[in-house]
This record gives sequence, structure tokens and C-alpha cells, in this order.
Amino acid sequence: MGYQNILLEKEDKISIITINRPESLNALNAKTIQEISLALDELNSDTECRVIIITGSGEKSFVAGADIKEFSDFGQEKAEELARNGQNTLFNKIENMYKPVIAAVNGFALGGGLELAMACHIRYASENAKLGLPEVTLGLIPGYGGTQRLPKLIGKGLANEMIFSAKMIPAQRAKEIGLVNEVYPITELLTKTKELAKSIASNSPMAISKAIHAVNLSDTDKGFETEIQYFGELFELDDKKEGVAAFMEKRKPNF
Repeated sequence: MGYQNILLEKEDKISIITINRPESLNALNAKTIQEISLALDELNSDTECRVIIITGSGEKSFVAGADIKEFSDFGQEKAEELARNGQNTLFNKIENMYKPVIAAVNGFALGGGLELAMACHIRYASENAKLGLPEVTLGLIPGYGGTQRLPKLIGKGLANEMIFSAKMIPAQRAKEIGLVNEVYPITELLTKTKELAKSIASNSPMAISKAIHAVNLSDTDKGFETEIQYFGELFELDDKKEGVAAFMEKRKPNF
């Protein structure tokens, strides 16, 4: 299908969603959120796609935040609806995708942009990236899962510091505290992200799908039992049979 605010490219087993609103530093508005969500639905059902990369157009910004013009005059009811719809339509969907989603953070990732990156399973960043949650400067708090995902990634104390101070942190500091996995020059970011995606795409898609769900439950009382259940279920599937056969025959598996 055609999209106005995003670009969708497919390369072998990897798909790349590029948020393409350079005139607004790729800020998230309702239409962009909807288009990313529709693209994810398309890719979730695409048997050729194994890994998804989300990035922003240009070299200045991944996503500079939500489009404030869209909600500046909202009251409580509409604001709650905005946050709930955004979380359910996109951010929670990313976290619970059957396929791994990697954020290639090229530049500013602020507010909703950082929340988008945090919903992804893995984050790579460019050296010029700046990350932050500036909502309290507007008299607000993060509404797309920022208060929930950031403490899980970097700990409550550091999360509180970032949220309460609204300060941006550079990419290297984000790596030090575990907010991003790796940092690369802007010219190498997408190449390095694709290399990781290709490595992931060579592994069992069924096992990765189960791993995503199990990891998402790692801070709940269902985590260990879910791991046991999925471990057992995979023994009945073709991917396990192929993986074990390949190991025994000293060859690469063909998943």
C-alpha cells in the first residue's frame, strides 16, 4: 500500500521503515503513527520479512517528538484517548511483534521519538544522537510508555533524573547507561544496523518469536513458566529439528 509519511523498503529478509517528515524533524503525528502501525501489520504477515528496522529520514533526527500542534488544545478526556490509542496502536504493538524490531536512532530522539525507540527490541544510535524526555517542560509527562520502559532499561534513579530534569543525553552516555546498544558514525549507522539484522535473520524465526514474548515477561511472575512452556513447544517444530540436524551434520541451518 502507499504511505505519505513513511517509506517502506524491503531488502531480502530485512524491511526498513523510514519516518519521512524532514520538514518537522520527523515528528510523530496521528497519521504517521497510523502508517507505521499499518506497515508493521503488513510486515508481520510477510513471510519473507524476518527483521524490521525503524529509522528517520536525513541525518538530524530520528523522531524529534510528538507533533504538539495536534494536541495543544486537548482536555483530559481527549489527552487520555491520545495516549491510550498511541500505546495500543503502535508502541505496545512494536514491543509485542512476532519479529525483532531494531531502532536506528539517527539524531534527535526526544519525547515520543525516544518512546518509539524504547519500544523497539534493540537500539543502535549515531554519534550525533541526542535522547531525552522533555515533557515536563510542557507541564506534562511521557504518554507513550516512557515512564514505564525507561526505568526497565536504565533503572529507576537514572530514569527519574532524565524525566524530572528533561535534559537530553548524548549517544555515548546513552550507551553507558544501557539505553542504546551501540553507537556509530552517522554514515555507518544503517550499515551496522543491517549487519545486525542479517545476523538475526539467519536464525530460527520461530525461536526468536518465542524469545521476544518470553523476554517481555521477564519482570513478571509468568516469566519462568513461559520460558519452560516455549522451550518445550519448540521441540515439536521444524525449526528445532533443522537446527539440531544442522549442528549434528556440521552445516549451517536452513531456517
